[in-house]
This record gives sequence, C-alpha cells and structure tokens, in this order.
Amino acid sequence: MSPAPRRGRRAFAATWWGQAWVGALEDSTLDSGRLSRGRTYARQGMVSEVTVSRGVVKAPVQGSRPRPYRTSVRVPTLTGAQWDTLLDAIAARAGHTAALLDGEMPQGLVDDARTAGVPLLPGPTELDPDCSCPDWGYPCKHAAALCYAIAAGIDADPFVLFALRGRTKEQVFAELRRRRTPQAARDGAPPAPAGIHAAAAYAGWYIARPALPEPPRHSANRTPALPAEPPPASGLSADGLHRLAADTAARAARLLAGDTTALYLTQRQDALRMAAAHQDVTWFHGLLTGTGLRPNEFARLVRAWRHGGAAGVTTAEQPHSPDPAFMTAARTTLARTLAEIHGDTAPRLRTWRNRLTVDATGLQLRLGPDARWHPYEEIDGEWWPCGPAHPDPATALTAVWDKRRSPTPQTWDS
Repeated sequence: MSPAPRRGRRAFAATWWGQAWVGALEDSTLDSGRLSRGRTYARQGMVSEVTVSRGVVKAPVQGSRPRPYRTSVRVPTLTGAQWDTLLDAIAARAGHTAALLDGEMPQGLVDDARTAGVPLLPGPTELDPDCSCPDWGYPCKHAAALCYAIAAGIDADPFVLFALRGRTKEQVFAELRRRRTPQAARDGAPPAPAGIHAAAAYAGWYIARPALPEPPRHSANRTPALPAEPPPASGLSADGLHRLAADTAARAARLLAGDTTALYLTQRQDALRMAAAHQDVTWFHGLLTGTGLRPNEFARLVRAWRHGGAAGVTTAEQPHSPDPAFMTAARTTLARTLAEIHGDTAPRLRTWRNRLTVDATGLQLRLGPDARWHPYEEIDGEWWPCGPAHPDPATALTAVWDKRRSPTPQTWDS
C-alpha cells in the first residue's frame, strides 16, 4: 500500500472516493486533537503493514510504547440481497465496469446503489475503530492513523472498499461475468422461472394451510439410518448429515407452529445459529469454512448468537446511534447501581453511540436492535459477548458482575 502523503489534511486522498473515506472518519468524531495526532502518526510511517479482509482493516501502529498496538477499523458487510442489488447496478451499465477496470469508482454507481439502499462508501456511523492502547477515544489516535493510512490504498484501488464490504475483486468480476452470460443462454435452454422468496411462499401457504396429520413418534434412542453412506470424497459425514436432518426437522416444526424467522436468515447467520446449537470442534470448523470469517471472529459471533440470536450478532457487528435521552437515562441507572456496589470508588462510565463502558473493569453494555442490553467483556484487547441480554441495563451488568465473583468456574461460552 502506498505511503501516506506528507502535507495537507485532505492530501491523504486524491480521489473523490478516497476523500469520502477520510470524510467519514472526520465526521465520526468531534475530537479534532486525536484526529490531528492520527494524521501525524500516519505521515511519520507509524502504521505498519495493513491487512484488509472481509469487514475489517487491521495494522500494528507504533505508539509511545516499544511494542506496537493492535489496531483495527471494522465496516459492516453487505448482505446477499444488497450484493445482488449492487452487482445488478454495475452490470446494467457497461461504463461502470469499464471504470472499475481502470481503477476508478464511478460516482453514478455509488449514487444508484445508495438510492437502492446499498451503502458502498461507509458513512460516519459505520466506522467502528478498536485498539489495544489504553486511550478510550473513539477513535483513538492510533485507529485514526490507520484510517488515514489506508486512504491512499483506497485511492489506488477502489476494490479495497468492495473487500471491506465482503467480496474481493475476483469475486465481483466473476459475478459480473455470470450476469452477462446467463447459464440458460450458454446451454441454449429456456430461462427458468424467476420464483418467489421462500418466506413469501410459506406465508401464502400458511394462510390457507390444510389440516396436517400428527407427526410420527420415534423413540428418543433410535437414530434413523441413512439409505447410503456419503461418498468418500464428498467431505460429508454420516454424523453431519444426521445433524442437518435433525436441524431441518426442528426448523420445520417451528414453521408449522407459525415461526417464520428462520426463513429470513442469511447463509452466514444460519451457520452461526447451527454452530451455537452444536458445541463440537469438527462441526464448528465445517461451518466456519463457508462463512469467509476467521476462526476468532466466527467464535465471537457464535457466542453473540448463543446469548442474543440474530439481534446479538447485529449488536456485535454494527454500532448505531440511539436516542440520546434513552442513553442518558440508562447511564444514570448504571451510575446509581455502580455507586451501590462500589460506594465512593465507583468506576467511571463512558458513552459512545450504543455502548456504555465501565472503566477499569473490562465490562461494557451494548444496546441492541431488540431494545435489550447485551453485556461484553474485554479479552486480550477485544470485546466478547459474555452473558444474556436484558431490557434493564442494571440487571444485565449485575448478572455479569455476579458471575465474575462466583467461585464456580465459567466456560468460554457461558
């Protein structure tokens, strides 16, 4: 990645899309001092090798201590439906593809995608900085330096933004080629019916569903045999197929009862759901393979699902800005609770968007889209879900606090 420019606040990015990245960073905070230090760090080459992967950019950043800090900035990835919308917008105009091949980001493409609800360029509320340094700023100067340093890379290759949103350059162009030459046209076959979404199909059936017979009763100790063993080179196992069959049966039973939530899960969310239900190393790694996540990130999101379901995963990945009055009331409640526990030595509370962090304790509460407070604990510089969510912030915090004080050993996913 190119070194950061030496002069000027906006000199970190020469293109409009690179400047949009810098603008998102600078609009995300009112702390001009940390931004200024971050620019200085970036110009001085304090940011080491930058790694860009799905939803996150990371780099060691040298600070005042001998050992560099572990610094990252996360960006929400696009859903499968959003990717389909974005790729359709690119394929609709040959000029968009030509510009991308030339290393330029067409502004018309970004505008069309934003109108369709697909934010390719991150907004101020989407950048989520994290750093192992003791500075509680959002962002701290090290994370700000990383954001400025990567701007030059975004300038040179707009596909860095695509990678952050979840797909590589090769994956994007493979999908564009597929859209330009449909399978039906290659085979000379008539196009297949477009079909409808599974949730819509089920909703139509459920309204006028026929009377269904009682499901057959099987012995709890009896496992139905597979009609044939999986092929040796398929990568499938009999145990894995049994688990998938049992999971499918359980989901079908919930559908018959009117619970349609599983129909709206993405492939990644479904993998997290199954991994959370089956605590098995082989099963975990098999599900991990199809998500594109690193093992540590997958484990963190599995724990988020176990404690809070789909809302827990969203809370882990996407910070948001709730009503300030609501956050003030929650902070007041927590401050009162901490005063009751610690008296005059009660730790300080910090608020950032939907997060309340209790200083010097390694504990944090995050307000989720389900209007519940999800507790987190800091482990090796990263925040991990550590307990079930609760509508009352004080209850959520004291439950985690009591678990810490309990003499009973706690497991990683407790």
